[in-house]
Amino acid sequence: MTAAAPLPAAAAGTFRLGDMTVHRMGFGAMRITGPGIWGEPKDPDGARRVLRRAVELGINLIDTADSYGPDVSERIIGETLHPYAKGLVIATKGGLTRTGPGGWPPNCHPDHLTKALEGSLRRLRVERIDLYQLHTIDPKVPLEDSVGTLARLREQGKIRHVGLSNVTVEQLRKARKIVPIVSVQNRYNLSDRHHEDVLVECEKEGLGFLPWYPLAASSLATDASPLAQAAKRHGVTPGQLALAWLLHRSPVMLPIPGTSSVQHLEENTAAAAVKLSPEEVRELGS
Repeated sequence: MTAAAPLPAAAAGTFRLGDMTVHRMGFGAMRITGPGIWGEPKDPDGARRVLRRAVELGINLIDTADSYGPDVSERIIGETLHPYAKGLVIATKGGLTRTGPGGWPPNCHPDHLTKALEGSLRRLRVERIDLYQLHTIDPKVPLEDSVGTLARLREQGKIRHVGLSNVTVEQLRKARKIVPIVSVQNRYNLSDRHHEDVLVECEKEGLGFLPWYPLAASSLATDASPLAQAAKRHGVTPGQLALAWLLHRSPVMLPIPGTSSVQHLEENTAAAAVKLSPEEVRELGS
C-alpha cells in the first residue's frame, strides 16, 4: 500500500489554538455569499463545491461570521459540511450587524451577543462553537460587558475557545484578564501592517493571528516590484507569494484567504508550499 499524498494545506505546518490543532492555511467563508457580502450567492452549488474542496485540500480551519449574508455563510456551511469531519474547526464571529451591502454597524450588547451565538449554533448545527470571536469592539458597550458575555457563554459550554477581532494591544490585554483568548483576527497584509504591534503581542503570548484581507497585493505587484520579481522567481502568482510571505512572517500567522472559486481556492492553498529565504522575507517586508 502506498502512502497517501500529503494534503496541500498541510505544507503550511500546524498551530495549536487552545486544545485544537489546525493547519496554518485556512479558509475565510465571507465570499460564499452574495455581492457586497449580502444575500444568497449567485451560484449556491459553486459555493458548496468550494467548501467541500477546501476540506479535500486539508484545510481544517474555516472562518465565518453571522454577519456574512447575514446568516447565509453559516447556513451554507452547516448545510454542506455537517456532520463535520474530525478535526475540522469552524470559527465564527458575532458583534457586527447588517443594514445593507455596505452597512456593518456594531452591536456588542450582551443580549445581542447571546442571541447571535444561539443563532450561530443553529445554523452551524452544533452544540458548541469551536472558536467564537468578538467581531469588533463596540464603542457603546464596555469591553468588560461584551467579553464578559462570551466568558459566561464559554462557562455554559456553548463556546470552546474565545477569540477577538479588530482590537488593539491594550484591548487584547484587558480581554485576557476576563477570559482566556486563543486568537486575534485583525487586518494585516504586505501593504497594510498597521497592526504589527498586535502581531508581536500574539507572538509573545502564543496566540494565533488570523490576518483578514491577506491578499491586498495588487498595489505592490507592478512588474518591477520586489513582490512581482519574487513571484516570477518562484513560478507563482503575486497573490500566492503574498500568502507565502504571511506564513513565513510569523509562526503564529493563520491566513484565511477567501474566494467563491474552486480554482482560486486551489491556487491560494498551493501557496502553503512556497518556500522563501530569510532574505526574501526581509526584502518583501521592508
